[in-house]
Amino acid sequence: MKKTLLALAVVAAGSANAGINLYDANGVKVDLSGAAEVQYREDYNPFNDAELRIDDADLAINTSVAISDQLSAVAGTAFEYEDGDVRNDELWAGFSSDFGTLTFGRQYMISDDSGVGKDYELGSESIDFVQTNGNEVVKYVYDNGTFYFGASHDIKDSGVIVDKNGVTHQDRDTSITDARIGYRVAGLDARVYYYNGDNVAGTSFFNGVVDVEGYNVEAEYGFGAVGLAASFGQVEYKNSFGADKLRANVYQVAADYTIDKTTFAIGYNNYDRRDESGDNYAVYANVTQQLHSNVKVYAEIGDTDVKFSDGKNVRSADFGYVAGMEVKF
Repeated sequence: MKKTLLALAVVAAGSANAGINLYDANGVKVDLSGAAEVQYREDYNPFNDAELRIDDADLAINTSVAISDQLSAVAGTAFEYEDGDVRNDELWAGFSSDFGTLTFGRQYMISDDSGVGKDYELGSESIDFVQTNGNEVVKYVYDNGTFYFGASHDIKDSGVIVDKNGVTHQDRDTSITDARIGYRVAGLDARVYYYNGDNVAGTSFFNGVVDVEGYNVEAEYGFGAVGLAASFGQVEYKNSFGADKLRANVYQVAADYTIDKTTFAIGYNNYDRRDESGDNYAVYANVTQQLHSNVKVYAEIGDTDVKFSDGKNVRSADFGYVAGMEVKF
């Protein structure tokens, strides 16, 4: 799922998890963050050649202005330019206090953070809520360190949306509501996501807009150098007439182990689609070396049983591999 630096930065009290503080005076804070990630990748599709690709290119600015000791105004804007075109994917404003953060505008929704996979590219079979951003989003997030909750709603959006695959869609009265509730205790982080979308575009398995409804139950547990994660979700896609088109059950399990600045991870994803595609899986393993708090390099391998077609021929998936580097600030 797409997790921008700015989406992760909007927490309580207007504080930002940014790399560079540009200004901090008279109750006004302005922070800048960004990322650049480049990969050499051979994906699972046997009809594709290995490629050197830009996986992530982000630049974000966010600010908070203290109105009182308990209340701040917050705002942010962010840009993506992976494909060579600069696109403003976030532009929002709102309020933040001890009771949570409420924002309005173009932004990523709560469900964009769903998922427990520890893969970079090759754990492909994960739950697909199709669209997790919008132009007319109202979002509320509350987190006291132990209990957290969030909900967002895209209000009858008819603007241009770019999905997670970089494909542009002209939304037609798209309406999305999602939510999350979670709890942390003694190394355990458990949460559940809910998603309901009407007239959502961008599905890969059939044409046209669809209605999407689903949930994902997730749990992560960390003890020492070991991290474990698992999730189970269900999603249903319907056409505009309300006829069932596709149902799927999605399972994910993953684990990692960290030695000093090196992390090893493995994972298995299973996507049980109730159509002719049937039950598909992806299994992966990777290693990450943290060269600096802001710099990492990684390598990943993976395998899947998904079949691919170019319209004429059907082939089994290639063995996948990825090598990449990320620099952020």
